[in-house]
Amino acid sequence: MGQAIVPIVEGQAEVESVPILLRRLLTDLGASDLLISTPFRVKRNRVVKEGELERAIKQAIRSRPDVRTVLVLLDSDDDCPARLGPELVGRCKRATHLPAAVVLAQKELECWFLGAKESFRGVRGIRRDAIAPPDAEAIRGAKQHLTRNMEKGYRYLEVDDQPAMMDEIDLGLARERCPSFARFCRETARLASEVKKIG
Repeated sequence: MGQAIVPIVEGQAEVESVPILLRRLLTDLGASDLLISTPFRVKRNRVVKEGELERAIKQAIRSRPDVRTVLVLLDSDDDCPARLGPELVGRCKRATHLPAAVVLAQKELECWFLGAKESFRGVRGIRRDAIAPPDAEAIRGAKQHLTRNMEKGYRYLEVDDQPAMMDEIDLGLARERCPSFARFCRETARLASEVKKIG
C-alpha cells in the first residue's frame, strides 16, 4: 500500500501538468516515494461556493486509493488570495482530518511561466530572446502574453503547452520571481513531511 497526494485542480490542463510539477518537486525533496493520485477536477466557479470544495475533497479521497494528503491548486483570478485562501483552508479542515493545503496562483497559473520565461526559450514556440516581465504575477491575461512571446504561427494552447512547460520550468527562477509559486513549493514540502510523520 502506497501513500498518495491528491491534487484538486480546476482545468483539464492542470490534470496533466500538476502531477509533472509535483513529481519534480517531490524528487528534489527526497520524497519520490509519495505517489500522486490522478487529480480531481472541479470548476473554479463551483469550488468557491460553500459546500462544493468539501464535496470535492470527500469525493476525491473516496474515489482514489491510498490518499494521505490533499493539495488544492486554483487560480486566484480577481479574488484576493489573502482573503480567499484562509477561507478555503478552513473549509478543507472541516472536510477531512488529512493534512491539506490550498494554493492560489496569483491571477492565473500561467503567470508562473511568465516569471520563469527564460526557461522556455526555443521551447513550445517561445522566442529565443524572451525575457520575463518585472512583476509576472501582476499580469492579467498571462495566456495571451505567452502567445505574444511566441514565434509567428504559434499560440499558447493550454492543454498542449502547460504540461510541456511544467516539465521545463526553472523551479529556482519561478520560486524567486513568483511568490505564489514559492508558496506552492513550501506547501508541497510541508505536506510531504506531514505524510512521513503519519507513516
